[in-house]
Formats: sequence, structure tokens, C-alpha cells
Amino acid sequence: MLESLYKRKKTSRFDVLFYIVTGIFIILGLRLFAMQVLEGGYYQSKAEGNRLRMVPMTAARGIMYDRNGQILVGSRPAYTISIMPTGKPLDEQELDKLAELIHKKPEEIQKKVNDHKHGYEPIRIATDISMDVVTNVEEHRHELPGVSIDVEPLRFYPYETMASQLFGYVGEVSEEELDEIKDKDPSSPINSGTILGRAGLEKLYDAVLRGTDGGKQLEVDATGRPVAEVDRKNTIPGSNIHLTIDVSIQKAAEEAVDKQLNQLQAQGTPATGAAVVALDPNTGAVLAMVSAPEFNPNWFARGITTKQWEQLNNDKAHPFENKVIAGEYPPGSPFKIVTGAAALDLKKVTPDEMIFDSGKHWLIDKRNAEGEALGWLNFNRALAKSDNVYFYELGNRLGIENIDTYARYFGLGEKTGINLVGEAAGNVASPEYKKKVFDQEWYLGETFDAAIGQSFHLVTPLQMAVLLSQVANGGIRYEPYVVSRVDHADGTPAEIFGPKKLGVLPIPKNVMDLIREGLRDVTSEGGTAGEVFKGFPIAVAGKTGTAENAHGRDHGWFVAYAPYDNPRIVVVAIVEQGGFGAGSAGPIVRDILAAYFNVPQRDVSKQDNTTNTSKTGQGGFARLQSNDTTPTRR
Repeated sequence: MLESLYKRKKTSRFDVLFYIVTGIFIILGLRLFAMQVLEGGYYQSKAEGNRLRMVPMTAARGIMYDRNGQILVGSRPAYTISIMPTGKPLDEQELDKLAELIHKKPEEIQKKVNDHKHGYEPIRIATDISMDVVTNVEEHRHELPGVSIDVEPLRFYPYETMASQLFGYVGEVSEEELDEIKDKDPSSPINSGTILGRAGLEKLYDAVLRGTDGGKQLEVDATGRPVAEVDRKNTIPGSNIHLTIDVSIQKAAEEAVDKQLNQLQAQGTPATGAAVVALDPNTGAVLAMVSAPEFNPNWFARGITTKQWEQLNNDKAHPFENKVIAGEYPPGSPFKIVTGAAALDLKKVTPDEMIFDSGKHWLIDKRNAEGEALGWLNFNRALAKSDNVYFYELGNRLGIENIDTYARYFGLGEKTGINLVGEAAGNVASPEYKKKVFDQEWYLGETFDAAIGQSFHLVTPLQMAVLLSQVANGGIRYEPYVVSRVDHADGTPAEIFGPKKLGVLPIPKNVMDLIREGLRDVTSEGGTAGEVFKGFPIAVAGKTGTAENAHGRDHGWFVAYAPYDNPRIVVVAIVEQGGFGAGSAGPIVRDILAAYFNVPQRDVSKQDNTTNTSKTGQGGFARLQSNDTTPTRR
């Protein structure tokens, strides 16, 4: 009996053990099945990831050409240094050695490694390194496992700072940006190391210029050192774009601005910056665009340093701003084109009517600069001499509503429509604007100021160029444009852009002929720019201007087109805090026209900014009260 009971207990223990062992094998079998069959792909890729690395290859960005096929922005081969991540912390000795060889601080390299979040993709730590550095790194390669040297296309701006705000700049996608991009579109072709357009045309046409990155699959050893290339996906270069810019005119404009700013500063004039634009008045094509000061976009392509970034970011002259499209300034005396056209068209004055300038207006004590008095004036002489008192009277006869209406006929107070980011709309002075912004009533003295381009008027240099183009071409307003063609990858045209007509001035030809004659006489002997264009072999129509600046010295304007009888180019220049327009902006415009027409350039070192043919009315001082007796400034 006892023996039978013992056998049953033994059998029961064996059965329990058997079931336990069997259960364990079943669990292990199921887990093995799951790992090999259900999750096999995941573990296979993880194993491959420990052995294979996909190294991105950056595609060359598309080229920007000028109107004659000259390269304005391109790419060139450059050496880069990358670290292949292994999932382990960097060895301090290796880190210090690498930092010494590439002339960087160890903490800079460590930060790049720490910030890297995207798997086993190489971490680019140095761009555009010299051949000496390449040689040194190669000599110590055995001490630097996981470090690789590659040749990649580097964005290159051969003319350095030229048109930098227009062209823009590029930069490597950041880890934060990449996370956002992948969250929105997991299939996005943008990867770690992709170069993106950051500003200007580089940003606006980034999708066209960027191309498609490729990559090569490398087999690596345990230290991350590449052993062999397994596979490769070739890059697809970006498409090219063609601009309306003429590089010869652009260079002449850049040189004229630099020369004149240096000259003015040497004379003690602040002249903090300038903006210049040249247009074809018959199409709206932009021939040149300068905004000074500029910056060097090559700094960003190579990887801008903290010192360089602080230098640009702290510059009070705003080198990143494209002042041609975003700078808003009182138009000063060039606005007399609008006032004159309105008064003649509405029969508020006749061309031959004589208006007496006693040095101040008879109704409100607003004066010419420095107390000048020019006596009896007809329209042509008043415009050529830029007489303020005469145009105060035109403003008195017109009223602010008519001035507002005709300013909008010329396109002021709205964007020109150029396909660039950051264009400002400017402003047209009106009682409604003053009431809305300041909750104040309008004074007659402000109408006087508005008539000579002051008060609440604000324009961009590009708006002034479009205005003058309408005067030059007979009244057609074209939308300005700077990109003429976008190519397919094979170089054939994908898009072609040309003249776009926005409207026609509702002003008779005989009125505009009177305006044009007055502008021609501005640059003739006795005009406010007669000395600037003395001996110039091409007949030029232009207008000087000096705009009151609440933050310092007056801004200097000069606007012109040539030839007078068959206009082919419009040039507008403004010099910030440059003083009188004839002396500050006039020489810039003359040099650009000289380059365009192949005329010997003027020696602006002999130009005296303090003396001009006439000091009568190059602008005005915006006053809110009608009883202001302060003389207007030239």
C-alpha cells in the first residue's frame, strides 16, 4: 500500500516537471517563431544597421545665370569631414586629436555629435577644409576610427557680397527642422545633411534648385571604419534658373555704391547705407539690384561662425534687409512728378502760368531751403529747379484727395508684384491714414508737405523705379521681375517669364511730355543735377531729392532714365543719411549709366556734396501743424 502511494507521488512530480519543461520549450519556440518570422525583418535591418551604413551624398544645387549666360551662383567641389556614429561615446583622446587637426574646439565637435538624433547617418563636422588639413587627417587616419573625408558640392558665390540679399544664402538642415519635416512627411527626400535655401532666391526657388540627394551604402567594421562600398544611389542635380540681372551693370552698380559711400564717409557724411535698382522700362526686367551694406553668403555655405553671425546680426545698418524692396522712405522731390502731373491734368495750372516764389508760400509760412527765393517760375523751370514754394501752391490748388488719387495711379501705396519675399507696400498720405493711426485731423500744411513728397508718404526704391518707368515708356505699368526662366533637369525650359502689363496711366500724353521735358532740364545746365551730368554724351532725364529722416541726416535720392528720347534703362538710387540727392545719389546713377552706355566714368572724389546747382527744394520737412514756420530742407 505504501509502495503504491510512493509510486503515484513520484509519477505526479515527474508529470509536473514534464509539463514545466514542455511549457518552457513551447514559450521559447513561440518567441523564436515571432523573432524569426513575425519580426524577422526588424531584426534583420537592425543587424544590417550594425554592419552597413547609408552615407548621404549631397546633390549639386542648380546654377543661377545672368541674362547673358554668366554664372552668378553655382557650386564647386569641397572636402568635408564627417564622423560615423557607433552608438558609443567619443573617445576623449580621439576627440582632442581630431579637434587639433581640423582647428576646432573639442566641445564644438562634441556638441554636433550630441545633437545628432538620426541613427547611423554620418555627422558632418567640417566643411570646405583645406588640402593641408586633408593631408593631416589622412596621415592620422589610423588614430581616428569612424572619421571620413568626402568631396561634396559646396554652394559658391563667385562675386562674394554681390547682390547677396537678392541671391540669399543656404544652410544645412538642423535636427529640429528635420524632425518637423519628417513628422509632416515621412517620405520627404530631405535628410540629415541636406542643404536648404534660407533667404532670397535660394529660398524662394529651393524646390527647383535643390535637386535630389543620393547616397552610398558602406560596410563598416566594429569601430565604424568603412570597409567596402556595397551599393550606391546617384544624386540628381538641381535645375537652373536664369535671371534678368546683367552682371556687368550689377558690378558697375556695386562699385559705384562702394565708391560713393566711402567718399561721403571720408567727408564726414554718415551715409549708413544705400539702395539701387535698374530696370528696363519697356519690360519691367530688373537689370541690377544693390542693397548696401551687404553680406557674404559664402560664410553660410561653409558654415558661419559665431563671430561672423554676431557681426551681421548686430549691424545696425541691417545687411540682411533688401532695401530695394523692403526699405520704406519718404519720396522727397521725385514725388513732384506726381503732383505736377495731377495739377496739369486737372487744369489747376497751365504750363506757362507764372507763379511767384518769394522764398515762402503766401498762405502758410513754408519756405525753400536756406531762404532761397527764385521769383517768377513756370512749370518747367519749377520742376528743373525743384522749387518747393511752387509745388506748395500746386498742393494748395489740388487738395490732398487729388494728390492721393494720382499717387495711386502711379502704383504708390501698393506692392509692385515682384516675385520676391519681403516686399513692402509703402504708404500714400491721406486724412484717413492720419485719423486711423494718430486719431488726429488733417491740416493744410500737411497737404503742402505731401505735395513735395513728405508728410506720411513712404515708398520703396523699386516703387520709384516703376513710377519713373511709366514716365519713360509712355504710361505703361509693368510688373517688375527678376527670374526670366526656370529649366527642367535636362536644361530645357520649364517656365518662361516675360513682361506683364498691369495698367496704363490715365494721364494724357501732352501732360506727360511736359513732365519729361522738365526732367530732362533737371540734368541740363542750370538744373539741380546739371553739374553731375555736365559733359555726359547721352541725354538723361532725372530728378534729385532729399527726404527728411527722423533718425538722422536727410536721405538723398536720384532717379533717372536714358536716353531721354528713347528710354532703355531706369536707375533709382537712395543714399541713407547722404544729404542732398544731387551730391550723394547723383554720382551713383551717373556711373551706372556710364557703364551701361560705355561712357568714361566721373571722378566722384572731386564731387563736393555740400554744393549743388540749386538748393531750392529737394524735399521737405513733414509738419503736422499748419502754422509751422520751419524752412523745408533741400
